[in-house]
Amino acid sequence: MKTWLGALALTLASIGTLAAQPYPNRPITLVVPLGVGGSTDVIGRLMAEGMRPHLGQPIVVENTTGAGGTIGVGRVARAAPDGYTFLIGQWGTNVASGAIYTLQYDLVKDFEPIALIATQPFLIVAKKATPATNLKEFIAYLKANADKVSQGNSGIGTPSHVGGLLFQQAIGTKFTMIPYRGAGQSSADLVAGNIDVLLDTPALSLEQHRAGNVKAFAVANSKRLSTAPDIPTTDEAGLPGFYFTFWHALWAPKGTPKEIVAKLNEAAVKALDDATIRKRLEDLSNEVFPRDQLTPEALDKFHRAEVEKWWPIIKAADIKLQ
Repeated sequence: MKTWLGALALTLASIGTLAAQPYPNRPITLVVPLGVGGSTDVIGRLMAEGMRPHLGQPIVVENTTGAGGTIGVGRVARAAPDGYTFLIGQWGTNVASGAIYTLQYDLVKDFEPIALIATQPFLIVAKKATPATNLKEFIAYLKANADKVSQGNSGIGTPSHVGGLLFQQAIGTKFTMIPYRGAGQSSADLVAGNIDVLLDTPALSLEQHRAGNVKAFAVANSKRLSTAPDIPTTDEAGLPGFYFTFWHALWAPKGTPKEIVAKLNEAAVKALDDATIRKRLEDLSNEVFPRDQLTPEALDKFHRAEVEKWWPIIKAADIKLQ
């Protein structure tokens, strides 16, 4: 009996010691709700790399894809709020999806904001064989061949899908939309010539443009990219006022203790302060948010404002599951 009681006491003491260990004391999972090779995946892996030394534990990146990112986001919404599972999301997965899908979670209420990361514009990109040499010619080509043209996207509700439909509305025509499981796949199919047009991130398209594998006709922003000053803005190229940028941020499940959120935020801010990580983001044409916008409170305010701004626009544009 004494031996058994002694063993029990040691076990309980061991459990107590583990419970008392400061967070984190084991590997952490970062869920990427979109496919490998896309912008969200690339930025997620950069953030995992940058945050790891400040948390003292490995950060395992897991791609949980499907339904425009809603499966991966839902996984985090249901995860234990202990700091060992968190999410990198973006405008499509954490704003637009709520206006398109019937979700089993609340995009605002079921998550604890950690930090904003960066924002980036889209490029309007065409396959290499497209006969047009500029955006005006390309728009004319799309209108004349609407029954034959196909446009790729990263899945229903993703930025490339919503932005692509808004692009069709802006030029006054419609053509076939083809969803993929991720931006890497849609970009590869554009290079292969299997689709005609894509609203794509500079991270994926710039090197292909420079190599002559695709044609980048415009950046959907009011200013040119510092990484590609040769590509005109939509204002300059003949589609004034058509802007489409999207951002990335980090969230934890609702109920994650504030002190754990604070540690994750501190690690994210330090990662973004790292000159190497920041340069790699900027080389991908991402603009890191100012330091005063990197707090959990700033992300919460920003996120709510984006939902209030975009949901009416998406619903008015009748963007929905097809």
